[in-house]
Amino acid sequence: MIVTSAVRHAAAGSAAVLFVLPVPAATASPVTSARTVASAATVASAAAFREPTPPVRQYVDPARLNRKGTQVQPLPGAPGVPEVSALSWVVADASSGEVLAARNAHRKLPPASTLKALFALTALPYQEPSAQHTVADSELTGIGDGSSLVGVKEGYTYKVSDLWNGVFLSSGNDAVHVLAAMNGGWESMSRRMQEKARSIGAMDTHVVSPDGYDAPGQVSSAYDLAVFGRTGLQDPAFTKYCSTAYADFPAGSWSYGIANTNRLLTGADGVARYPGLIGIKNGYTSNAGNTLISAARRGDRTLVVSVMNPQGGGGLAVYEEARDLLDWGFAAAGRVQPVGSLLPVRTKAAGSAARAVSVTREGPDGRDGRAAGAAPRAGSEPAAAAAGGDARVAAPSGASAGLPLALVGSACAAALALWALRRRAARRAG
Repeated sequence: MIVTSAVRHAAAGSAAVLFVLPVPAATASPVTSARTVASAATVASAAAFREPTPPVRQYVDPARLNRKGTQVQPLPGAPGVPEVSALSWVVADASSGEVLAARNAHRKLPPASTLKALFALTALPYQEPSAQHTVADSELTGIGDGSSLVGVKEGYTYKVSDLWNGVFLSSGNDAVHVLAAMNGGWESMSRRMQEKARSIGAMDTHVVSPDGYDAPGQVSSAYDLAVFGRTGLQDPAFTKYCSTAYADFPAGSWSYGIANTNRLLTGADGVARYPGLIGIKNGYTSNAGNTLISAARRGDRTLVVSVMNPQGGGGLAVYEEARDLLDWGFAAAGRVQPVGSLLPVRTKAAGSAARAVSVTREGPDGRDGRAAGAAPRAGSEPAAAAAGGDARVAAPSGASAGLPLALVGSACAAALALWALRRRAARRAG
């Protein structure tokens, strides 16, 4: 009975000590588990929302598009490139950005109103289509002589969407001037357009007049125009405006109809409509000649074509030459190797491999995915945090893990000592 009592005292003492004292090993496990699960969830979330890995692209000589003349790499069975008179042109796949063929792609030429595509890329995101604006007289000053106009009047109130219809359908320089005034002014817009062009890889363009009106030093290239078109197709608002054939334009208490001046879209002036045409923007000035950015969809493939200054065939030749290039591009799909790419050139980081791993793919606008708020890739920051900070919590030190055992031993020793004293006292009493 005495032994049983002693054991009971020892067990009770140990239990009491364990109950009142914190146990690091027991508390560390739930915290570690929660953090590990949270880190794993972060990694899984990043993986779930990360862009799918694009197919491996074929090697493309980045300098090839700088060469003069027609550039194409046909495979067996590829159709011949059509003979066109344009000084410069590009045919590219709008999805992958691969250039299927080109002629003098980087030749710098006046862009005329195709520059309005860059204007739209720059200004479209900053006003809601339903917002209304009353035009001031100062916003209509400085419009070049002979400019194309949609009929914007001072003192009239227009929805932003009406003004954009005026830009895309009627190529209205008056609408461009008003929208530029709403976005910081003419000079500010020129600078922002220049910055936008650089950000998406359009290095040939120099902006002087945002509406595309002839100005000293204002140039672009067939390559850059194709970049503008491809980038615009990734914006639903841009695509909606550039593919609209007809619209009503307000004029106070009444409105009048306007038609898109892109004949491939409307079929006007004897130019047959192109099946599957999306838009994008045409232009003309006496210095630039006729220019055009077109895009068309056939099946699961979308092509973008840019044509600058045809030298023969009259004023409508730009449409027929674009038609021939679109037809060739659809027929040649899968039968040519790319000769270039519309994607921005990614410069190699001059640093360690770890720095290169942290680079993310660019977004639809060409910016770094991290700067645009994209989730970090699995295997970068979240994984490092899980393997670093949380790993230390998950492995308590030997001293902290051994402390409860030492306390239990001390309690047992104290209980046995008490039992021995009581036993000795019982013997003396007997």
